[in-house]
Amino acid sequence: MSRYLLSRLLQALLLLWLVSMIAFAILHLAPGGPLSQFLATGTLGPEDIERLMAQYGLNRPLPLQYLDWAGNLLRGDWGRSYRDDLPVLTKIGMHVGPTLELMISSTLLAMLIGGMIGILGAVRRYSFFDHLATIGAMVALSIPTFWFGLAVIYVFSVNLGWLPAGGRETIGDGSVLDRMQHLMLPCIVLALVSTAVWSRYMRSSMLDVINQDYIRTARSKGVAPVRILIHHALRNALLPMITITGLHVSTLLSGALVTETVFTWPGMGRLFLDSVGNRDYPVVMGMLMFTACMVLLGSLLADLLYSVADPRIKVGVQ
Repeated sequence: MSRYLLSRLLQALLLLWLVSMIAFAILHLAPGGPLSQFLATGTLGPEDIERLMAQYGLNRPLPLQYLDWAGNLLRGDWGRSYRDDLPVLTKIGMHVGPTLELMISSTLLAMLIGGMIGILGAVRRYSFFDHLATIGAMVALSIPTFWFGLAVIYVFSVNLGWLPAGGRETIGDGSVLDRMQHLMLPCIVLALVSTAVWSRYMRSSMLDVINQDYIRTARSKGVAPVRILIHHALRNALLPMITITGLHVSTLLSGALVTETVFTWPGMGRLFLDSVGNRDYPVVMGMLMFTACMVLLGSLLADLLYSVADPRIKVGVQ
């Protein structure tokens, strides 16, 4: 186990290094540059531009800029925002909470609904419900997230007035009920694709399990169908779902970017888009590295949890 963890950590560090180099080069070679927000005002003279470039180290060759940035990153200094001069870690910390709140709630909702649909689809294979669930999953996977978000806002906020159209809480309120009302719509929108994915994988995994010999043996012994489903089939069918959950972090993060923009949710997705639009490269780089770490951590945790859920599997042993 220790050798496997060390190997995975080394692989993760190599991937993070490659991601950082590619992202740093793309950002700094893109048209406009980080000083475009200052140049757009038209009030800066050549001396001011030179001073700003020297202040941010932009007058040095790109490889040296990368080495300085990487060295500071290893020391815990992720840089400071060009826009408001706040530390990058501070800005990420201000927005990571709402994003995690949205991701965790949507994941739990998708696991609950998608898992139930998948189990029922497997138990009632080729029934009307199974065909309806298949069609529903294909439709859910095909609907653009931003369109679905605008649609639910129009229906539940504009027409019916049941739920708020955006934000995380009402100014001056901030109660638990108020925050739950603000969370419902973005949570449903973000969970849409995940629910479809979970339902299809759960159905496939459950079908593989219920056709195994030990399930037929349990039936022949007169074990109750509900007990067979819960105590024998469901546990083994959940094993592939662990891997899917860990690898689904990247999908959730990309979906959160669009969802947070539509619902003006104050999370990392909105911060990323605002930072890209303002050419705030230190914040963009910090968020890219933070996201890459989360994706790699999710993959590693999925492997470890898989071995915990199934004692027959020894992680790192071929």
